[in-house]
Amino acid sequence: MALCCAISNEVPEHPVVSPSSGAIFERRIIEKYILENGVDPISGKELAKEDLIEIKTPPIVKPKPPSATSIPATLKLLQDEWDAVMLYSKPKPLYNFTQRQQLQTARQELSHALYQHDAACRVIARLNKEVTAAREALATLKPQAGITTVPQPAVAAEAGGVANQPTEQAGMSEDVLEKLQEKANILTQERKLKGRTVPEELTTQEDLRSFRTLTSHPSLHSASVPGILALDIHSSDTSKILTGGNDRNATVFNKDTEQVVAILKGHTKKVTKVIYHPDEDLVITASPDSTIRIWNVPTSQTTLLLKCHDSAVTGLSLHPTGDYVLSTSEDQHWAFSDIRTGELLTKVADQTNVALTTAHFLISEQENY
Repeated sequence: MALCCAISNEVPEHPVVSPSSGAIFERRIIEKYILENGVDPISGKELAKEDLIEIKTPPIVKPKPPSATSIPATLKLLQDEWDAVMLYSKPKPLYNFTQRQQLQTARQELSHALYQHDAACRVIARLNKEVTAAREALATLKPQAGITTVPQPAVAAEAGGVANQPTEQAGMSEDVLEKLQEKANILTQERKLKGRTVPEELTTQEDLRSFRTLTSHPSLHSASVPGILALDIHSSDTSKILTGGNDRNATVFNKDTEQVVAILKGHTKKVTKVIYHPDEDLVITASPDSTIRIWNVPTSQTTLLLKCHDSAVTGLSLHPTGDYVLSTSEDQHWAFSDIRTGELLTKVADQTNVALTTAHFLISEQENY
């Protein structure tokens, strides 16, 4: 096997070995490289002429070229020029050995960059696929099974493609009036028993001043659309808290266990009004999307969808019977609806011709609602 110089790829006349890299060089060429750079051209470590190890090989007899009889100075000049081409010399361009080294380094860097680019493209493609799937799921989201909506008559679409959806009024039947009156009589008797004295269990002003924040729960709603707009507490189980937020969701939270019980998703706009039913695991929410939803908390599903307003719903109030809800809207109407059947019992336009902003049942001294 012929020995070749690692720099010129030629059979060396005076081969030497570098102890740093173990490569074979022509003594003349490697000494010039060491003189200019002081390092091994292969390993890049420091190298001196004295460190080179000479290899004993049989002398190689080369045929003499026709110019062998020319002037010796010319031959020496040609030899020096060849050595300069093989090495990187400042007056000369970059050729052969140094160029091969830089080419190999560039290939390695390019290969690494291509692998990184390929991995980044794969991650981006996967994320885009997940985002597209999430958007499609959101766009095609339909009301869950079990939702009951009040039948709507066919109407023409308004400007912008949003259909006006009035609901026919069922009217206040005798049964409804009787139920309301029975509840009024019960509340009247309870109120008379309480009298006009201040209840002993009422919190005093001193106790109110001593109130302090015990805990905080900032993660009930989406961090991307923060903000809680409505809150209600279950009257018989005060550990259950209901909130409505800017993220279009309502959240049922247990403050004792510090766990989210249910996340109620269905409104297309922010949830501004919430009511926790005092006797059942039932929730009522309203939104500027002009709808009122009745939710079953254990299943986190809408059981009833009320569309009794043409504009944003601004107020909600549950009747003491627990069967009817009063709602107000920016459409200048208030409505009285049955949360069991979804019927709109009555809808009345306010005579002031202004948007209504709140709704609440009050018991007057005459025991009328």
